[in-house]
Amino acid sequence: MAQTVTPPRGMRDFLPAEKARREHALSVIRGVYAAHGFDEIETPVMEDSSRLHAGLGGDNEKLAFAVMKRGLTPDDLAAAAESGDALSLADLGLRYDLTVPLARFYATHRAALPPVFRAIQIAPVWRAERPQKGRYRQFVQCDIDIIGDAGPLAELELLTATVAALDALGLEGCRIRLNDRRILAGILGSWGVPDDLRERALITIDKLDKIGPDGVSAELATLGIDRPGVADELRQLANADWHLGDRGSSRAEPGVPPAWLDLEAFHDLVALRDALPGTPVDFDPTLVRGMGYYTGTIFEIAHPDHGYSLGGGGRYDHMIGRFLGHEVPACGFSIGFERIVDLLAVGDEGQPRSVVLVHDRDVAPGELLTLKHELVASGMRVRFERRVKNLRALLDRVTADGFDAWAPVTAETTDAASLEFRDLAA
Repeated sequence: MAQTVTPPRGMRDFLPAEKARREHALSVIRGVYAAHGFDEIETPVMEDSSRLHAGLGGDNEKLAFAVMKRGLTPDDLAAAAESGDALSLADLGLRYDLTVPLARFYATHRAALPPVFRAIQIAPVWRAERPQKGRYRQFVQCDIDIIGDAGPLAELELLTATVAALDALGLEGCRIRLNDRRILAGILGSWGVPDDLRERALITIDKLDKIGPDGVSAELATLGIDRPGVADELRQLANADWHLGDRGSSRAEPGVPPAWLDLEAFHDLVALRDALPGTPVDFDPTLVRGMGYYTGTIFEIAHPDHGYSLGGGGRYDHMIGRFLGHEVPACGFSIGFERIVDLLAVGDEGQPRSVVLVHDRDVAPGELLTLKHELVASGMRVRFERRVKNLRALLDRVTADGFDAWAPVTAETTDAASLEFRDLAA
């Protein structure tokens, strides 16, 4: 019986054309972020298990891949099985996001970093998800973070850089959704949710788009939060005509503000909106962002043509303090790369022309290399292919590999200037 040769479930191979498409998108994102003053760093794919399970990652902690300790004995395995403590068998784990590693990185290297550090991280992460369309066990995250700035400039830099990156990719017309964890705390307080259940309640509210108000109400009831009318209140919050007032207004309020509304947080959101001219901004008091480490402003970017978020982030001022013993303000944004890359129609604008030289058998290797040297020096991507009887099949294959032109090479070809380039798309 033949062995299975597919990748592990939830993980993927990428053929050359798709890999080139992804790298082009990543190059655009990196270029925009660098132009906005961010510097790229790299962290290990694994972190200490205790750090990954420190209560910072919300439900994602349950999805972390654990790496078993070396030298475990059958007795160790039996003891863990009896106690139900599987994590005692692991001392490392694959990172499930890039924010926890960044906090550890900053705590390690802070003496070598500027007072306000602007970081780019673009790398794969791993989660033990149930694989399905658009949800993978290994995927790329594109993060920018600002550490050391407690003021609104950090949020504004993150939002403007992200919108600029999406615009550069051709995804214009995005909208920003804003909320603040202080406002969510006010809503939960008005429902009488005890402190020890608030994070669980937020995780449930974060599912509002998927399971609806009635589903959220039912799930909250299983946690012991059985407040009558929660579903109706969620509908009102989601459907009310929330606005941030006229641009330029410093004291805008949504009509008569509810008693639970944290007005300081709301006015901070108004100030953010007023500093982002030309970008549509919506206040959504039901926006949660599932991570447990957010402390203040939270935001997402959505596109009117797609019913899902293209990325999000927020302020997480208490995370780094867990490593240093004193608070350091921090704020970050993550683009949903796997979602946006499927939306892109990546063209060849600004890219070197890619050419296949289809040569006869009798063309000398030295002459081929001379041609290739000339073309590469002019900025082209070049591949050799020997002419075959089924030329159409060959051209279809190199077109699928991302090449856009080909040229026949015979023994009479003298130099690159004499090549006749033919469009593969024709």
